[in-house]
Amino acid sequence: MATYVGLLRGINVGGKNKIKMAELREALVSEGFQNVKTYIQSGNVLFESEEAENLLRKKMEKIIAEQFGLRVPIVLRTAYEWKNIIGNCPFTDEQISKAQITAIGESLYVAMLAEPLLQDGEIVTYASETEEYEIRDREIYLLFHESIRNSKLAAFITRSNEYATVRNWKTINKLNGMLPSVQV
Repeated sequence: MATYVGLLRGINVGGKNKIKMAELREALVSEGFQNVKTYIQSGNVLFESEEAENLLRKKMEKIIAEQFGLRVPIVLRTAYEWKNIIGNCPFTDEQISKAQITAIGESLYVAMLAEPLLQDGEIVTYASETEEYEIRDREIYLLFHESIRNSKLAAFITRSNEYATVRNWKTINKLNGMLPSVQV
């Protein structure tokens, strides 16, 4: 049985796409998901299943559509993959500390995608001197020296890929602490 982190894109943001986490947990449990936990209202779900990632994603999207009337893209990672996201951060502690000095709010984020992003020149055109990025398979690590709120790069990533969702490093670490131990 694998443990998964499910990331729902764009729920409970600005009063739109509202889903109560208690109701989401109940809906998933009633459809066979096991040991379901949620973290904060932004759509972070941990659960166990023996099904494959692609089938689980479709199943979750269908449950949300039928029970909440919403079309919500979902990105999944296994516990092993989640631990690798943390272990593979391309930015050094020094780079992160330097960014945090000038950043408004959080400085380190990860955009997670359902499928790998092909490295093409288009993403480069959206980066600026106040943000750094590194593409690693299905993750795009983002380091902001100002703010994610005004980032054309972050906006491009989520606008150009329906199955891209962004989480800050604190949330990533909190979810990691909720996962069972796995060897990386």
